[in-house]
Amino acid sequence: MASLLNIGRPAGHVEGPEKVTGRAKYSADINLPGMLWGKCVRSPFPHARIVSIDTTRARVLLGVHAVITAADIPDVLIGRNIVDMPVLARDVVRFTGEKVIAVAAESADIAEEAVALIDIGYEELPAVFDPIEAMEEGAPRVHADTSRYKYAPIPPFFHGDNQILPPIPNVASRVLESHGDVQAGFAEADRIFEHTFYTPNVHQGFIEPHACVIDIPSDGSVDVWTSNKGPFAARSQFAEAVGLSAEQVRLNAAAIGGDFGGKGDLMDSVVAYHLAKSSGRPVKMVMTYAEELTAGNPRHAALITIRSGVTNDGRPTARQAKIIFNSGAYAAFKPLHTIHGSVHAGGPYRVDNVEIECLVVYTNNVPCGHMRSPGGPQVVFALESHLDIIAHELGIDPLEFRLRNALQEGDVAPLGERYHNILCRETLQAAADAAGWGSDKEPWVGRGIAMYERPAGGGSSSATLTVDANGRFSMLAAIPDTGTGSYTILQQIVAEELQVPLESISVHHGGTAIMPPDWGVGASRVSHTAGKAAAMVAREVREALVQAAARELNCQPEQVRWQNGNFVADTGASISLAELLKQAERIGELPITRSATYTSPGNYEEEITSYTAQIAEVEVDPETGQVKLRKIYSAHDAGTVLNPLTHQGQIDGGVVQGLGQALIEHLQIEDGVVSTAHLGDYKLPSITDIPELETVLIETPSGPTPYGGKAIGELSNVAVPAAIANAVYDATGVRFMELPITADKVYEALQASDNAS
Repeated sequence: MASLLNIGRPAGHVEGPEKVTGRAKYSADINLPGMLWGKCVRSPFPHARIVSIDTTRARVLLGVHAVITAADIPDVLIGRNIVDMPVLARDVVRFTGEKVIAVAAESADIAEEAVALIDIGYEELPAVFDPIEAMEEGAPRVHADTSRYKYAPIPPFFHGDNQILPPIPNVASRVLESHGDVQAGFAEADRIFEHTFYTPNVHQGFIEPHACVIDIPSDGSVDVWTSNKGPFAARSQFAEAVGLSAEQVRLNAAAIGGDFGGKGDLMDSVVAYHLAKSSGRPVKMVMTYAEELTAGNPRHAALITIRSGVTNDGRPTARQAKIIFNSGAYAAFKPLHTIHGSVHAGGPYRVDNVEIECLVVYTNNVPCGHMRSPGGPQVVFALESHLDIIAHELGIDPLEFRLRNALQEGDVAPLGERYHNILCRETLQAAADAAGWGSDKEPWVGRGIAMYERPAGGGSSSATLTVDANGRFSMLAAIPDTGTGSYTILQQIVAEELQVPLESISVHHGGTAIMPPDWGVGASRVSHTAGKAAAMVAREVREALVQAAARELNCQPEQVRWQNGNFVADTGASISLAELLKQAERIGELPITRSATYTSPGNYEEEITSYTAQIAEVEVDPETGQVKLRKIYSAHDAGTVLNPLTHQGQIDGGVVQGLGQALIEHLQIEDGVVSTAHLGDYKLPSITDIPELETVLIETPSGPTPYGGKAIGELSNVAVPAAIANAVYDATGVRFMELPITADKVYEALQASDNAS
């Protein structure tokens, strides 16, 4: 690869100055003339029939401009894929925290007062909270009839013979994926191991709660500002929900204060639309953090059973996994009908015969959505703990067990995928070398290892680039920057293609009214698809400049090269960029603007995937059960690192989220009620919880992004809980089959172990 001037440099966030000075506008910062504040009355019951509503006192309260119930709005449902959620509860509520009535008032305080004045009568109904119980024949039905829901999945089938799977009560989605002959694989095994693991709900923990502002101009169009990472998808879903065409809806640019997978939903925006329509005024709605924790879209709780057949020398012959995700009351917050992380039950290891069953089950709990690598941390915690147990039972070192079975170039992955540029073993070994795996440890100190793999996401992304007379390049991206530094990456790519200084390029979010369609942020796709769009549009602008320079230099475009800020012809004649732009301005050819859309290939049979191996070193206090993280070693098959600063930021942030899920975080739900309803009770990691982190990068320009970079955004958080759990076992001899691994659990397990001995 040629020497890169702007790629591989630790450039700071391009949007940083606006954010740290307070100039950046988030959805909650939008203020419009005459704007009202919206607020919702939410159900106190997990399952109940609405028998009476009295809004009289709220309607007469001074400053209230609208009070709406389900009876006041069209009977439509909303959702990202499975459309099963009412805008406001109609006749029945299905979880504690469901929206029932909405008000719009002159201030947030008046709206809160109005909400408190509304009386609702309920008749409680039988509820079900456990997904296993929910699938029993006599269980209460969360939804009486799911077949009427738009985009509800058709009954899935067994791959190979198209055998239809029988229906199960309260199952929103059931998918079976397989490769090889799992029964033959078990028959070949010397030993068979089966273990069950549990992970609870956790919240994304973003700083900015969901917020939106809705304005309905007199022409019948709608202006929307909302904290949503997929503007075009949100526009389509919103338009469908309110009965408009997508062209009548404008999703305007607004900064997003963190995402971690959770900012892809409509949340309150459709309610705010109906309040704005009813009142004739713009409406703003901002969720409190109590509302986020009780009625947001947290990560799914999961019950995972994994069964593996192995030979005595540690070669897997078969793997069977049953993964049950607790959907909560609705499936509307999921962009897919299933949770794709279930596929990682095979892991980055050779196993010829695999069968993975994934069920998403309705219960009367808070509806769940996506969080960084959806389903990945749950499944990888189970798989990597399961593999550790097998290794110890067979008397094989856990690292050696993984190295023997790690995928290598030419191998077929567990579900038949054919990856290339496989650096699985190399990544494992790099982590082990950094951590000094196998070296002596003090008493009550343990090391644990875990792996994860993920290809970069695909799809379509768009960009528009303009150059003005002053030599300033301004790029509009169809995606927002969710805080990851993606705009900085796009800035660096444009600067590299044009060979101009970084500071001459600005990147901004363009709204849906001016940008071509885009798939949005998610699935570790941004540096791939938006990066390719940025490179394409930069090349088009460069070609336009070369064409203009050729005209000025009296030669053909192919005789012009761009060199050190000048366009130089083969004859030796040259013109600077500044002079060329002045000439273009004089003849009316400025600004030069080009747009480009990149769509990734649809054939994923030869994907490039990325590997992560992480080792946790812990120290356990046997007197208290307290687990102290001493160090985490994080090795990544990184491809070309486009920006070391933002790349390491993704790793650091992911590790912190992973250790939170491993040791601290638990969105506790008791009989459908979230009991950790504020951040005082829902514990997020603080600076005192963060250990020393050592990162090891394997850099080869083999990835799908411009210049060969690979995915990183959803790779650093997934294996951390498993690595920590395995390290705790190494330190204590006690195996934990559920998260989080808190001090009280460790203490009780150690006491039980002492008593048993």
